Amino acid sequence: MCDDDLVPANFNDQTVQSKLLKNALLQKKVLLRMGSFSSAPKILNPDVLDGDVDFAGSISRHELLQYCQKQYQSYPMVKRSFKRHNSEDSFSTVGFKARKLNGISKGCSEYLSNPNSIRVFQWNILSQSLGQCNDNFARCPTKALDWHNRRFHIIEEIIEYCPDVICLQEVDHFNFLRHILNTQGYVGMFFPKPDSPCLYIDGNNGPDGCAIFYRKNKFDFISSKTRVLEIWRVQSNQVALMVILRLQETGQEVCIMTTHLKARKGALLATLRNEQGRDLLQFLSSHCGDRPVIMCGDFNAEPVEPIYTTITKNNTLRLSSAYADCDEAGNEPAYTTWKIRDEGEICHTIDYIFYTKDKMEVESVLEFPTAQEIGTDRVPSYNYPSDHFSLVSDFKLI
Repeated sequence: MCDDDLVPANFNDQTVQSKLLKNALLQKKVLLRMGSFSSAPKILNPDVLDGDVDFAGSISRHELLQYCQKQYQSYPMVKRSFKRHNSEDSFSTVGFKARKLNGISKGCSEYLSNPNSIRVFQWNILSQSLGQCNDNFARCPTKALDWHNRRFHIIEEIIEYCPDVICLQEVDHFNFLRHILNTQGYVGMFFPKPDSPCLYIDGNNGPDGCAIFYRKNKFDFISSKTRVLEIWRVQSNQVALMVILRLQETGQEVCIMTTHLKARKGALLATLRNEQGRDLLQFLSSHCGDRPVIMCGDFNAEPVEPIYTTITKNNTLRLSSAYADCDEAGNEPAYTTWKIRDEGEICHTIDYIFYTKDKMEVESVLEFPTAQEIGTDRVPSYNYPSDHFSLVSDFKLI
């Protein structure tokens, strides 16, 4: 493919941003690896590396948490707190994870009892193949990246917070997650990238992609949609997964979406992400109807990038950020990922939970651990299995 093939015939030369991008492509001979360009992802997922895990029948949440904690007794997970909304329209911090290594403390959360409330969990869990072979975590012990030293920490982080809906990225062990989360009453779906980089790594467990799980005793499944995101009508290697659910007690339907946009810094990549965001919003608008929307993901974009404004200033969907709305100054968290690579320390905010503000209220969000709690070697580590921190938000339908 030549550079001209990246620019569509109806390219608008009057748009300054697009003109600059076209010049960059033509003058600097930048060749973008956009993916396989196939009409649908290759679902070639053997996912066979967890055959040793077998939970026959049901297991309670407390029993599963105990099991997870016993796998890593020397490496307890970092503690976190919820920031809850009160009647005075301010937020207060409430202690949440008071740990016991050999038991479940009373500080653990329970499922939301309000039928009009939804707890949403968002997390880039770190692809096993990419984390071990491609991501160059300079200060993370090699053993800490081993799948058997990560997988039940991942489960523990998810079920600790009793989410109603779970949105995940970089999933390359979907069958493991589905098997374990099924014991807790969750139903899941998975959509892989068309040309996942995992497939080019020896010993991989299949492609990585996005996944959504939901509690089957709270929701009825209505429908699901998938999208290979496009940039100027050319398929990229990033995807979106959407599900429409109905709350069983109220009959209210909600639209949940998760995505993982193109990575790396730079003006060119920021422009490409913004185009993916435009495609994402168009896809969402065409399927969500008048339902409340929650859109989660690793957007690989800091709040100063164009895509953040593209999403939050969209007049049709009227999306807002849960975490920014919980901050007195209206700011996003200082970081959602904090790692050390060969090129240095990387600490920034690129993960978000967006929602339709005129249809929902934020009741609480899960706060991020402090630098001291994270540790000088940052994440991933023995105490936290991903280079991204999970985001959790409670919403009330209005």
